[in-house]
Amino acid sequence: MSRDRIQIAGAEVAVVGGSIAGCATALAAHRAGAGRVTIHERTTGHLADRGVGLAVHNARYAELAAAGYMDAAMPWVQLTTRRWYVRDGSAPLGRQVGVLPFPFRSYCWGPLWQELRRRLPEDTAFRPGVRVAAVSHTEDGAALHLDGIDGVDGVDGIEDGDSDESDESGEGNNRGGEGSGERQRTGAGRRTERFDLVIGADGYRSVVRDTAFPGVRPGYAGYLAWRGAVPADRLTELGLPGLPADPWAEEDCIYGVFPGGHVIIYRIPDGRGGRRANWVLYTAPPAGLDLGLDTPTSLPPGTLTDALYAHLAHVTDELLPPYWGGLMRLTPRQEVFIQPMYDFTAPSYTTGRLLLAGDAATVARPHTGAGAVKALQDAAALEAALHALPERPDALAAYGAERGATGRTMVELGRRLGRFLVQDTPDWRTLDQAGVEAAWAAADGSGAFGGRELKS
Repeated sequence: MSRDRIQIAGAEVAVVGGSIAGCATALAAHRAGAGRVTIHERTTGHLADRGVGLAVHNARYAELAAAGYMDAAMPWVQLTTRRWYVRDGSAPLGRQVGVLPFPFRSYCWGPLWQELRRRLPEDTAFRPGVRVAAVSHTEDGAALHLDGIDGVDGVDGIEDGDSDESDESGEGNNRGGEGSGERQRTGAGRRTERFDLVIGADGYRSVVRDTAFPGVRPGYAGYLAWRGAVPADRLTELGLPGLPADPWAEEDCIYGVFPGGHVIIYRIPDGRGGRRANWVLYTAPPAGLDLGLDTPTSLPPGTLTDALYAHLAHVTDELLPPYWGGLMRLTPRQEVFIQPMYDFTAPSYTTGRLLLAGDAATVARPHTGAGAVKALQDAAALEAALHALPERPDALAAYGAERGATGRTMVELGRRLGRFLVQDTPDWRTLDQAGVEAAWAAADGSGAFGGRELKS
């Protein structure tokens, strides 16, 4: 194939990153007629066990189901209502200050990823434990410069690369790297492979984006997301005086708000027929800590320092209502992890034979309720663009322009909601139903909460 005109039929395609965005874009390439797709994933853990929660707006789910990227076989919980609580002395649930609609379906990351992974054809080459050290343009494609590939061929792995974690071995229907790009060994443990097209789905620290747009880096927003989950059957341990017999309906999403932050709590499926209570706390770290957050990073489970854990305890015990704070404290310290809040969007999603998707292209703060939605929408839009290439040579440029515009919209929404919910919070104690409705409408602005409509 020439560099000027891409032909997807029979093309050798590499996907860098194997999480939700990576699996979805690999599926998009297969459906569009690619000859062989190889997914490179740097880590080697157990992705299917990831218990992180996410939510998908009902309308966005319908669009993605119609496009073939979601369906009812993926375990989910229907949410309908968002209840806002403030601390009110010893009242276990606090005082409810507002109720808003919340038409979302909640998912557990691991089972959702598993369902996407199963949809990939058997000849998809999935390579865990492979670090893409660099990417370069070639005369008629792009090259990956790989580390850590010895002994990987022939392993059917399952991995993540869009955010942080691990891999799971399968039953060996992947024949490793057969036919997956032209190879050149460049030294011990490193080689170069050429592909017709490279899709960067390798998260906010993307090596593909570094090649496509050097110098584009996520910016730290000044606060953190603290995350955890707890089996729902453990909630009976919270025997607080005055607690109602049924304190929390399954369809309710809880916003526990306080000066300088809030927590979101909702149920998710656990992948085994049960439920987990998923929580995400947004607030700034204690002053004076040098966490080195200006360079994109994360604090995985087991790395919570004493100072950070003490701050979490202060929020749960002093700023949130007792029931919601107590629920969070049921999560063992070693299972709590922290995601510093970053945001950015690349100037384009395409350049030459390099494409970007998911967090590699745009990171919006999670307040938007649309992170997974945007990754899946990117895949659906990419599939349509690849199908259109024979008649429209500019289809990939159009993909970049349309998805880039959506990305910029979501970044701006995330910043507005971040100011409202964390950085410049109102005096929640003074708000009533009308006040919450007005404050939310002002912060949401464009009405893009939950994601923009997917353009066909």
